[in-house]
Amino acid sequence: MSSTFATLPANRKSNPTPFTVAIPEEQLSDFRNLLELSKIGPKTYENELTDGRFGISRDWLVQAKEEWLKWDWRTCEKHINNFPNFIQPITENGDVFNIHFVALFSQKLDAIPLLCLHGWPGNFLEFYSILRILAERYSPETLLPYHVIVPSLPGYAFSSPPPLERDFQLQNIASIMNSLMIELGFGNGYAVQGGDIGSKVSRVLAATFDTVKAVHINFCIMPEPEGIMDSDISEVEKQGLERSSIFKALGSSYALQHATKPSTIGLVLASNPIALLAWIGEKFVAWTDEDPPMDEILSSVTLYWLTETFPRSIYPYRQLFTPGLIGAHENPEWYIKKPFGYSFFPKELAPIPQAWVKSTGTLEFYRQHESGGHFAAMEKPEILLADVEEFLKQVWKQ
Repeated sequence: MSSTFATLPANRKSNPTPFTVAIPEEQLSDFRNLLELSKIGPKTYENELTDGRFGISRDWLVQAKEEWLKWDWRTCEKHINNFPNFIQPITENGDVFNIHFVALFSQKLDAIPLLCLHGWPGNFLEFYSILRILAERYSPETLLPYHVIVPSLPGYAFSSPPPLERDFQLQNIASIMNSLMIELGFGNGYAVQGGDIGSKVSRVLAATFDTVKAVHINFCIMPEPEGIMDSDISEVEKQGLERSSIFKALGSSYALQHATKPSTIGLVLASNPIALLAWIGEKFVAWTDEDPPMDEILSSVTLYWLTETFPRSIYPYRQLFTPGLIGAHENPEWYIKKPFGYSFFPKELAPIPQAWVKSTGTLEFYRQHESGGHFAAMEKPEILLADVEEFLKQVWKQ
């Protein structure tokens, strides 16, 4: 399928380079040796518990390591290369970033350009189920109603890391993503979808660039805005707020560590694949509605390890979780004045009520679902895709 949906738009401004993932065998051998030699810590009262209250269990990590040692990265590579991958150089504030992206390009003249943005500890693979659904549903590419662009954010996977000489924030990510879409020929307008950090970049894009015509998100973590009445919140949403409070009290320590001591945690987790698996694996288990297949966890963690993503990817947390700073979704500078959609998944980290989300933009589309967690594109691809398609059908005017 890699050669299908790969024809670039005729009005593009530049030619991205086709990209094939092919990790050198020597690097894989070093990884396997280090994994085999990596020690798992001793049993403790806390890590013997399996309910997740103190984090991942030791038994889970032991089993995951055993499966990892038998797991085949080359199969994952083949899966990645099943869709067209590209590298596009983008200049931002004098620095050149090579941005990796996966795409399904349509041959339909009125296809809607759709930029899909991942978060942490996710990556571009989160959207692969949606890409597969679209490729199967709309084959051949003359029927596909969208150009779907799934980049790796700067610092993630095969995209360039943030610069070493200056600070780098959501605004910089948004500028690069907008430039990417313009280079691909979508300067007349595109839609954007995002979860987690991707939702915050989506918000900045929508509030900053006229090229963004519509935005849909499935994550909107924020404090309670003023003027909200108890009657504005449904029973399901109240349960979501209870979940949000629990997450803030007992589940967000990782974010504070990322925000306040990114150097330390970055160096620690870059030194040992088992440490990285424990840190990221905990999130995949705790943040999903149903435990994801181990293969999906290992694919993401291995991608993080082989591309040295972790220490280069947590920079947004300094801006978003440092005490005293305003987060993205509640920042009045990034109020969305364009068509705006939101999908509510009850096992999200912080399932935010519709009334709260309305205070951050001109909300024109809302869907509340009965299941689904933090990785909506991975957990509920058909449902999230249906929401986005209905939203675009409702608001797209071009």
